[in-house]
Amino acid sequence: MNDHDAPSAMQMATAERRDLAALLAELAPAQWEHRSLCALWQVRDVAAHVVSYDQLDPPAVLRRLAEAKLSPSRANQIGVEHARPLTTAQLVDSFRQHSRPRGLAASYHGMIGLSDAVIHHQDIRRPLGLARTIPPERLRAVLNYVRFAPLMRGPWRVHGLSLEATDIDWRSGHGAPLRGPGEALLMAIAGRADALADLAGAGKNIIAKRI
Repeated sequence: MNDHDAPSAMQMATAERRDLAALLAELAPAQWEHRSLCALWQVRDVAAHVVSYDQLDPPAVLRRLAEAKLSPSRANQIGVEHARPLTTAQLVDSFRQHSRPRGLAASYHGMIGLSDAVIHHQDIRRPLGLARTIPPERLRAVLNYVRFAPLMRGPWRVHGLSLEATDIDWRSGHGAPLRGPGEALLMAIAGRADALADLAGAGKNIIAKRI
């Protein structure tokens, strides 16, 4: 595949949301209520968060941030709270209606929507024990993005580390080595301690202290 054939970030984000919707449609009621990797959020809360900004235009996003006193985490929680009355079937329908990211999720040509969907997909799958192979082109794109995404604290977590994926062609940075499957590297960069068991190298203890 050459650069002209490679899918765009928006195309990958749309495909990722469709994959996540397919997973959600198959979950049992108990799985929807299972704790995710996101602190204080159940699986249903993570699902609600992924599409929570799609119907907000820029003024509405600003109003939500003002309500949250400029805290992104509080703004995210407000979106989750708004979705609490929805049934799981309605949440799945929301994904199907918004498979192509809109609003804030469409920023950076869809990279925000792509990274959010890939990471939160794993936030759901890991605690449920549902293994998955992330399409390599999506995984590489998100690794390259979160590595430098300040709001996700990626640059701080990987500073002074040499990252190398053992299952796809991807490496980045200089310093203490940190190796493992690309998915585990991604989740560790995103601050998920659950992924540390899948990583190796002198950089493992360093990033563990930063999570």
